[in-house]
Amino acid sequence: METAPRKRTDGPIRSTLVGLGLALLGLLAGQFVTLPAFAIDPTLLETPSDASTVAIVALLALNFVGFFLVGGAYLRLTGRGWDWLDLEGPSRRGWRYVTIGVVASIAFVMVVNGVSLLFDLPSSENQVMELIGDDPNMVLIMIVIVFFLNAPAEEFLFRNVIQKRLYAAFGRTQAVVVASAIFALVHIPSYGLAPDGSIAPLGAIGVSLAVVFGGSIIFGYLYARTDNIMVPIAAHAAFNAIQFGLLYLALRFAPEDLETETGMAVSEIIVAALSL
Repeated sequence: METAPRKRTDGPIRSTLVGLGLALLGLLAGQFVTLPAFAIDPTLLETPSDASTVAIVALLALNFVGFFLVGGAYLRLTGRGWDWLDLEGPSRRGWRYVTIGVVASIAFVMVVNGVSLLFDLPSSENQVMELIGDDPNMVLIMIVIVFFLNAPAEEFLFRNVIQKRLYAAFGRTQAVVVASAIFALVHIPSYGLAPDGSIAPLGAIGVSLAVVFGGSIIFGYLYARTDNIMVPIAAHAAFNAIQFGLLYLALRFAPEDLETETGMAVSEIIVAALSL
């Protein structure tokens, strides 16, 4: 679909600030829509890993609804409407890009994982890993959440709304980079603070943000090339499903391997990919 005509002249700075604002609003909205999960089990506030399965699933699922709400509200309030949404079934060419995206994402995470192990870089602790714990069934639930909430919500807001809006002030390649930088920036609080409130090691933050930024570049490229949000959604969901599938197999059949230093580093890289 074609980009709607601009109602005002937007420079790069204003467009970037609007994109950053939408991203922050999406995260803030996510904090509000997850309140029912805490009402179900207040244990989530202090010891999330001890909370009930229903509360944990509700928290993980509702966490992404805020992106839908903010993106939809923005389209409505700015008069863009649902015609702005580039949503259609992938063509044969589109499925080729999906395949390229999945392969590229796997290769990229393997490279980041290899570099982090080579230089003995620490990994940031992730709340998702804490909530999953050592329960392989929770990993299967995460795969469902990835397909129906995580991938659609993040691709909708960060690609079809923010990245597409940036086209008005940047070339497409630049817009992909700027949108990916915004995506990485808003994840700094998630990886910058350890569970005890201390600042995480810079190396750990760097590894996690590298995964987030690089993955966003890949999915943003898919959208820029196809103008169809279903392509990055499919690639994003398939990639995360493969990652969590590997984690499931490890938890089910070789949990002792995850207790080693290498195993813990690999598992954290896997879970960091959820933020893509």
